[in-house]
Amino acid sequence: MTRSYYVYALKDPRHITATAFYIGKGTGNRAWQHVLRVDETPKGQRIKQIQEAGVEVSVIVLVDDLTEDQAIKVEAELISAFGTTATGGILTNSVLPSGAVRGLRKDVVVPSGLREKAQIGLSLLKDSIVQLAKANREGVTNADVAKALGIQSDYQGGSKDYLSFSLIGILMRNGHLKRDGKLGKGKYAATSLRL
Repeated sequence: MTRSYYVYALKDPRHITATAFYIGKGTGNRAWQHVLRVDETPKGQRIKQIQEAGVEVSVIVLVDDLTEDQAIKVEAELISAFGTTATGGILTNSVLPSGAVRGLRKDVVVPSGLREKAQIGLSLLKDSIVQLAKANREGVTNADVAKALGIQSDYQGGSKDYLSFSLIGILMRNGHLKRDGKLGKGKYAATSLRL
């Protein structure tokens, strides 16, 4: 069990108490890559604002010597606790899909931070499927995905594997997978290098 992961925060030092605006997990110099390669996400925009003010982003390792599973759990808990700007919180993490929740009954109670945790899990599942498709040039089927990732349905003996079908559908809609008849019936291939 390799324990080389850590969980980190990017903080805005322009406030009296440096305020976290991003939580992540990584290995090596991952935490500092955000500052070296600033992107166009809300996190990247905040980094640019801080740099334009003539100060440096504070990169703080919060917990280290973790397994990947431990790091994922700590990251999810922290994002859940602080919340994202999309849900009224303070973090620029983009773990939520765009748009409002549609079709949710008004009497359903969604505890604070639950959507963030689910979206982190969804992100990891989607990334795993794309990696699986990339590793198999002959393409993968829904059954391949469900079995390889251990997300098979065993409800009353049925094997519909709707979860993997839903994830494949999301990845196709977002352009990360494509159905490729040249590879065989029901096979999916990766279309992008990164998720």
